[in-house]
Amino acid sequence: MQAQNLDRILKQTNNGERINTLISFDKENELEYMPLTIIKGKNPGTVFAIVAGVHGYEYPPIIAVQELMKEIDTNRLQGTLIILPIANTASFYQRSPFVNPVDGKNLNTTFPGSSSGSITEQIAHWITKEIIPNTEVFLDIHGGDASEDLLPFVCYYNDQEEAKQTEQARLLSEASGMEYIVSYPYNIAKTEPAKYAFKQAVQDGIVALSIEAGKLGTVQSKNVGLIKNAVYNMLSYLGMYKTEKTFAKASRKYLHNQSYVRVHEKGIFYSSVKSGDAVSKDQNIGYITDDFGNTMCQVTSPVSGIVLYKVGTPPVNVGETLFCIGH
Repeated sequence: MQAQNLDRILKQTNNGERINTLISFDKENELEYMPLTIIKGKNPGTVFAIVAGVHGYEYPPIIAVQELMKEIDTNRLQGTLIILPIANTASFYQRSPFVNPVDGKNLNTTFPGSSSGSITEQIAHWITKEIIPNTEVFLDIHGGDASEDLLPFVCYYNDQEEAKQTEQARLLSEASGMEYIVSYPYNIAKTEPAKYAFKQAVQDGIVALSIEAGKLGTVQSKNVGLIKNAVYNMLSYLGMYKTEKTFAKASRKYLHNQSYVRVHEKGIFYSSVKSGDAVSKDQNIGYITDDFGNTMCQVTSPVSGIVLYKVGTPPVNVGETLFCIGH
């Protein structure tokens, strides 16, 4: 089944109107769809896409977007919002961390997807071919999944070949008001799979960035509010939305490099280090035991920096990211 055409939906939406619809991929499977909301302001302007729930177990982004959809007043909006409030509905409703339980694939590593592939590949393809070409700014909102302890941050790719778009993403990151701003290296060719949603948008020449807020598969009202404030600040910066809210400006901390600590031994992980903690090079930041409690290995930090996210639950498997340290 061919999913609906977004360009047609946009043309059918009048200024000052909002439309809620379902993008269906298989009428026989109730989990193979995405909710889509279009909100058009009274006057034309920037087209801004917001995607939440690429990982359905990352709840603060999903709840923040639910609240934003209720709060946005079309009379105060200039431009258009394209919103996917739950991109991975099967993962969300089946409470499945990281992967879509229908096909076992991770939507966040599937872009650009395929129109003839499994449900996850079809969702990625639809976002790539329908959402990204129809937007000017693409915001992908994530948080810590079921096992992840995460420090809130806003991030963008430092694509030197698209300097204008990169600079706009950097300015939007600053405008968000979030304390930590992370820039990732951009090192893929135009012909390589982008894997990640907002990296796909960067590859396609769109201004794109991501917010990360929330942790351990639960809803934290503080992180929900943080996400909403960041979105309102971005919309205000773009001249899209006048808000009566005032937001305190956070002191900014820039992290332009990331070092990853991988799991080398399957076992039970222990650590007193939390996301947001400062660590030093060669510092002992945890250890892993076998099933009988015998220590198999110590975990040390390869650099001095700030823990952006880490495994926050005991079980670990070979190859998983144990820590991401920004510096």
